[in-house]
Amino acid sequence: MATTSELHDIAKKAARIFARYGLGCCLTGGVACALYGTTRSPNGVDLVVLTSEHEQEELKRMLVAADAQFYLVPSKDPFATYKVDLLAPGIMHIPDVPARRVETIRGLPAMPLMLLLLMKLQAWTDHRDSPKHYMRPKQWDDVHDIAQLLDVAAARGETLGAQTRWLPADFVDAGMRRIREHVASFPETKAKWKAVGYGHGVGSRAAVTSASALSSRQQIAPEERRVLPTRTTPRNWSAHCGLDDL
Repeated sequence: MATTSELHDIAKKAARIFARYGLGCCLTGGVACALYGTTRSPNGVDLVVLTSEHEQEELKRMLVAADAQFYLVPSKDPFATYKVDLLAPGIMHIPDVPARRVETIRGLPAMPLMLLLLMKLQAWTDHRDSPKHYMRPKQWDDVHDIAQLLDVAAARGETLGAQTRWLPADFVDAGMRRIREHVASFPETKAKWKAVGYGHGVGSRAAVTSASALSSRQQIAPEERRVLPTRTTPRNWSAHCGLDDL
């Protein structure tokens, strides 16, 4: 299993490669959670390439062509050293992320914290409800990450109202439904959710908007109001980098 340092190194290499093409990136998944301070060790790199012009296959080719350390293997390859999954806005309902919203932590681009938290909630319900039995245990990793991300958000003074108003309405509404499910399943987290604004007039898109300092959506920068169409589920491929090549 790769160390966190090794995962950071390969994430930086991938981000630099896409930067040569003028493409921004942000990390999601376990590596992004760990950057914010969660304690679970990540086991792969999940990188969102912020583009609507390139399909996954093209992004994959860019990465492999730019650096021989990256090579393609089946996503379930038991001999893979570790995995880099490339995503893009629209895949898995990931919204477009304006460059100014991406956080840089330890030299790495990270998905905004509240968006990461909502994506983790989505992962939790997806894993919990998966028809694939081997996916369901992953929900407990998500539960662990969500609890710690809530603590981080509260410590940073971030709230759902202030940090989600730039996101698409349907994405936020889905997130609010998942929060209600999460609190129902884990009542002990209710206080954590309240600490980040849930339950204080924040429970729907309308409440989020009215709770913010903005008086209208028109005051949000135009580049933050882009909504990309949802893409179909991606093919099963992953770019991998052998540890011996680092």
